[in-house]
Parts: sequence; structure tokens; C-alpha cells
Amino acid sequence: MATSATSPDNGESIAVLSERLRQGATSSVDLTAAALERVEVDNPRLNAVVTLLADAALREAEAADQEIRAGRWRGPLHGIPVGVKDIIDTARIRTTVGSAIYRDRVPDADAEVVHRIREAGAVVIGKLHTHEFAYGPTGDASCFGPVRNPHDPQRMAGGSSGGSAVAVATGMCVAALGSDTGGSVRVPASLCGVVGMKPTFGRISRYGVFPLSWTLDHMGPLTRTVSDNAHVLGVLCGHDDRDPASVRRDAEDFTRELDLGVRGLTIGVPDDYYFDQLDPDVDRQVRAAIQTLEDLGALVKPVTVLGLAAIRDAHRTVISVEAYSVHRDRLEQHPDLFDATVRQRLLDGGAVTGWDYAEALRLLQESRRTFSDVLGEVDALATPSVAITAPTIGQVQTDAAGVEETVRWALTRLAVPMNVTGLPSLSVPCGVSRDGLPIGMQLSGPAWSEARLYRIGRALEARW
Repeated sequence: MATSATSPDNGESIAVLSERLRQGATSSVDLTAAALERVEVDNPRLNAVVTLLADAALREAEAADQEIRAGRWRGPLHGIPVGVKDIIDTARIRTTVGSAIYRDRVPDADAEVVHRIREAGAVVIGKLHTHEFAYGPTGDASCFGPVRNPHDPQRMAGGSSGGSAVAVATGMCVAALGSDTGGSVRVPASLCGVVGMKPTFGRISRYGVFPLSWTLDHMGPLTRTVSDNAHVLGVLCGHDDRDPASVRRDAEDFTRELDLGVRGLTIGVPDDYYFDQLDPDVDRQVRAAIQTLEDLGALVKPVTVLGLAAIRDAHRTVISVEAYSVHRDRLEQHPDLFDATVRQRLLDGGAVTGWDYAEALRLLQESRRTFSDVLGEVDALATPSVAITAPTIGQVQTDAAGVEETVRWALTRLAVPMNVTGLPSLSVPCGVSRDGLPIGMQLSGPAWSEARLYRIGRALEARW
């Protein structure tokens, strides 16, 4: 079972912790020391933190306490321990991307998302495990070995933001930064029982983040609760000229709808694709969660999303070609330093034709119109986040849903449409399997509807 953090925060929300810090009821040093203690206890068997910043974190925590005592409160993240996925640059702190090629790489500057959390006063406790080059949903391919699920260390935590999910789930940090190109925030969030958001494409700057696919890469937060996630997203958002995809939007309070409930909202439940080939426990718990939303006053409406198989295939083509483009020179210079599975996936991308890639990009545009039409009828879609519960580490195939398929595909196939469309998607815990493994519900909405997704997620979370 997952380890519970024995710390002064008692699993409380960022809002509550922030108020306690301002009142002097706790200190950032206490919170940070407790997080570091959890790393010391749990990390040797779970492998979530690859670079621990204990001394620097305690110095940052002391500085935060001094500022808060002096009345210079920066906002809800001030003094809160946060972890950073190891594909995100941190100045003068190694950023390895999970690869032997970059095991000793030390960037000169922070990525924009790191700059933003530092400006908000967060305490960075360390760099968190990632699947090599963020190219895999299993989290078991890295020069540091596999990250392990806190509910059963023999099982996958998911990837590629597996370290972020495990660190949050065990109290090694209160929140963590991740990236999501094909479910890499939502998959580990679902498998580890935490909350993960992939926001609208362009919402968060990707500057200073090692790319996997320019067309599909998103940044997103992982947290213990929905309200925590909303607070962190508010800090991360903002236009950045250095990211060509960054969109100019007014600042938002993503917590503004949290307590409104779901009465009067219409929840779309897609047929076929999203509820086909599910582990029976996943099917049961997600349907029960949908019933809970209906019991709380939401209107549940069946909907049909056409062309999902083509959308799935388009994702596979685009990520393959763009990932190969990112790594072509390294594949020629250091082929022996890649994980064998990652290397083969990258090489496969080099065999895709130009017309296949062009057709995939056309399908991306069509998929956005398709989902926009469906979401014009409902406020959000409710689906499983992942078709199965956490597989065992090293497992390649699964028949948990009654049909043989690769573990990699079973983990990602329900998540990838939202990367293709660029629409926001939130994974929220909604139950556990009969053997105690977490299950997540995926809530997806129109562009810029993150606050509404948090509203729905909060209502579900309150009843689970």
C-alpha cells in the first residue's frame, strides 16, 4: 500500500497549508524537512527522486519563512515543497532527461515553469524520475532504473511523469511539475491515485523543457487534490514569447468554480472507444463515478465521437516523426547509450513517409473540429483515464480487458486524443480495484475550460 506522509501537513490542501504558514502555525522548514524525510524513507524502494536538493531546499524554506513572517507573502505556493520532472531545466542543477547521454548535464537557466514556481515562493525539493526522454508511459526505462508504484512496488507507476506522481502520492512533495505528450501526466496520476491536469495547448510555456513532440507536448501539474491542482495551474500559466505555441490569455483564478457543484452541468459519456476493452474494475468504478455525478445533479448524456481510431493513429505518426527529428543526431552519435526500447521506437519514426506525416497533421485539424462539435453539446466528457490498473514492472503485454494488447497501448490509448486536440483533460481518482490499485476518471472539456473541469473533479473528489 502507499505510504502516508507523516508530516505536519497531514495531507492538507495547499490553501490550508498556506494559511497555516501565514498564521505561524507551521513553517516551511518543517514542511520541507518532513518532505525530505519521506524521500529518505520511501525513495530507496520507489525511485521517484533522482536528484535530491536537501540543503538548497532547506535554505529556500528558511528564506520563505523569513519573508512570510515579514508580511511579504507571495501567494499560495509560498513555502510549499514542490518537485520538478527531470526533463525540465533547472539552473545549476543537473537535468538528465532520464538518459545516460545527459546524466551529468547542468543547464545554465531555469525553464519558464521553474522560474514561475520560484517567483511564487515554492521550495524545490528535487528532480523527479522520468522515462528516458519522456518517451514512454511505463516509467521503467531510464538510466536510473524503473520508478515504482507506491501502492505496490512491483508494479509500474506509469510514465513519463511517474516520479512526479509517486513523489506527490507519498508526501515527498506537495505538488510536482510534469509533462504530457500522450498521457504522461494523466497516466501516472491514474495509476498512483493523484490528480493530474493536461491543460489547453499553449496555456503553459514549454521553454526550457526537453522536447518530445513540438505539436503534442504540454506541461501540467500533479497534486494530491483538485484544489491544489487549480492553485498550481494558476502559477504556471502565462504568455512566453520564447515558446512559439504560447497563447496570450488573461490571468485566471482556476479555483473560482470549485464549490459550485455539478447541478445543471451536462456530462457527455462517449460510447464504444472509451468504454471498450476495459479492465472490469476500471469499467465498474468509472461507471459508478459517472452515476455519482448524476446523483449530484448533473445531466449525463450519451455522445458519439467519430473517427477516434484515426485520431489515435495520427497521434502515433506525429509523435514518431517529431521524436525522431529531435533525436536523429544523437541516434547516429550515441546509439548504444539509448534504452533499447526507446531507441527502436525512435528509429521506427525515421521510416515514416512525408505524406503519412502530412496526412496525420490534417487529421489533427479535423479531430479538433470533431471534439469541438461534441463539446458544443455538453460541458465536459467523462471517460476512464487508463484502460487498466498498474501492470507489473517489465510487463509488455496485457489481457486484463479480455483482449491481448501491448501494455504501452493499454496505458495511453484513452489519453492520446486530448493531446491531438490540445483540449484540457483532468485525471481524478475515482476508486480502487479489488486488489487495491488506484483508478482514475478523465474529465475533458472545450479549450480554456480548466476551471469547469476542476469544478466537476472537486464534486467527485468530495464523494469518493
